[in-house]
Amino acid sequence: MKALVLSGGAGTRLRPFSHSMPKQLIPVANQPVLVHVLQAVRGLGITEIGIVVGDRGSEIAEVLGDGSRFGVSITYLPQDKPRGLAHAVAIARDFLGDDDFVMYLGDNMLIGGVTRIGEEFAATRPAAQLVVQKVADPTSFGVAELADDGTVLRLVEKPREPRSDLALIGVYFFTAAIHEAVAAIEPSARGELEITDAVQWLVERGETVRASEYTGYWKDTGRVEDVLECNRWLLEGLRRTVAEDTVDAASELVGEVVVEPGARVVRSRIEGPALIGAGSLVEDSHVGPHTAIGRECVLRRARVEYSITLDGASVTDVESLYGSVIGRSATVDQSQGPGRSHRLVVGDHSRVEVAA
Repeated sequence: MKALVLSGGAGTRLRPFSHSMPKQLIPVANQPVLVHVLQAVRGLGITEIGIVVGDRGSEIAEVLGDGSRFGVSITYLPQDKPRGLAHAVAIARDFLGDDDFVMYLGDNMLIGGVTRIGEEFAATRPAAQLVVQKVADPTSFGVAELADDGTVLRLVEKPREPRSDLALIGVYFFTAAIHEAVAAIEPSARGELEITDAVQWLVERGETVRASEYTGYWKDTGRVEDVLECNRWLLEGLRRTVAEDTVDAASELVGEVVVEPGARVVRSRIEGPALIGAGSLVEDSHVGPHTAIGRECVLRRARVEYSITLDGASVTDVESLYGSVIGRSATVDQSQGPGRSHRLVVGDHSRVEVAA
């Protein structure tokens, strides 16, 4: 089995960060979302991965390389612009050959993975097996209507009056039968080749299409709020690990805290779950729960909680940041001394002075 990972989207909902990096590279628990996806795919036992990339493919390739450090082999598949999920399957035809494959959206987080569903697919090999989850508002998703045995009866994209609450959440298992379906469909009203249309084509021709419900944590990391929530979930799985000579005697670590090698914690309090990246300095500061401090960051006389600081960020003399994301090499300081709590979303290489 192979994997097809889709990483060509523009990420307009994740601005300002998607102005300066592909949205799939936004870090969650100090690791790009796309790396979490590769690890999930590797958990299925798959080592051959095709990644569909857009005009920022070189930035993704710079981070992932040939995949060898993740135990996989990566083939990059350029797409001139987003033309639908089924179009991604079409341009990957030569890479996929006639092999079974999993298609995985590169900005999706399914904490816990889909190994069980992958095993179900391998054992029964329907033409397609969809991963679905119950959602509160099905009108925003592709929705699967199922028979009692899990067979898909119909797929509807963003239905006005949903007959099911089972939404497609961005992971699909396919046999080579999907290629005929992709070749047969026409672009939708929005001008894209929809994977839901291709799967519905299989259903209408009597092919076996099944759906499996995923009951774990899932999130599309398309907005800053989603990234922060995913970060919280991942940090809940931390186990206390403190590198040697990183924390001075005047500091206090509470709960599950990870301090990576080369970091320094000086006269500070860290409340877990929290992660302090390699080479960072936390001095005279308070880092609260569900916070990931990136690599080579500086916190001085600051309090940060339920937040993410990307690599190289600096926060100084800010009494309280909560629910914030501070971009790479951005600087936030309080120009008139400590003041009230703030919630900030600051893009890469920015400078923000917060008045008291």
